[in-house]
Amino acid sequence: MLSTQSHGSTSHAATRKERSLRLYLARHQDDVEAAQRLRYDVFSAEYGAQLSGRPGLDQDEYDPFCEHLIVEDEARQEVVGTYRLFLPEKVARVGRYYAETEFDLSRLLTMNARIMELGRSCVHPGYRQGAVIALLWSGLAEAMTMWQIDYLMGCASVHSTDGQAVGALYQSLGTHLTPLEQRVFPLRSLPHFDAQAQVEPAPLPSLLKGYLRAGVRLGGEPFWDPQFHCADFFVWCESTLISPRYQQRFLEPVDARK
Repeated sequence: MLSTQSHGSTSHAATRKERSLRLYLARHQDDVEAAQRLRYDVFSAEYGAQLSGRPGLDQDEYDPFCEHLIVEDEARQEVVGTYRLFLPEKVARVGRYYAETEFDLSRLLTMNARIMELGRSCVHPGYRQGAVIALLWSGLAEAMTMWQIDYLMGCASVHSTDGQAVGALYQSLGTHLTPLEQRVFPLRSLPHFDAQAQVEPAPLPSLLKGYLRAGVRLGGEPFWDPQFHCADFFVWCESTLISPRYQQRFLEPVDARK
């Protein structure tokens, strides 16, 4: 289970190369560290995040208690995409969901539901044309069925140092909010945000754009994260939106040229 391959060709650094993408859950510490290495490269090198853990690895106290969903380019023997999955039965061993360090989740945690948290999602910059994220979502669809998950939740980051632009982006996404009874509240709000100011919204990242197209909702105002130089939008999704409606879409054979 959760082992899928996709074969195809695409353009990378102006050269067409054959790729073989494999989706799997980490089973060994080496697998986890490969995912942590990709996370470090993306979060630190691209976004200048201040990370903890061993040199070259993004590690925190949640990693040992999570499942790690991985996409590997077998031809290059390189991890090119990852999601961290935090199952509800593991939460007691850590004490709280990661999202609780950023948001007040009290309205959601009173629900009688199985909630799986997504975290530390990233894709190698040379593999962001669609195939890797499609494989990751196929894995999420299967994981939700396998572990009988009712809801997905997590954070989607908008990397920007301009809180005003992020606030304008949030205002533009008002039609994608959850119902009031499923709202969350950031523990650190956007700095110096003036709702009356006329500014250009921050660009909508492709991952967040994909979430919204799939029917994922935003839980409310974003959390400002100075460590990662970004704003985190809380995302919330019912399992029925992924399976069977979206599960069929994401489990179709993937063309790695896309």
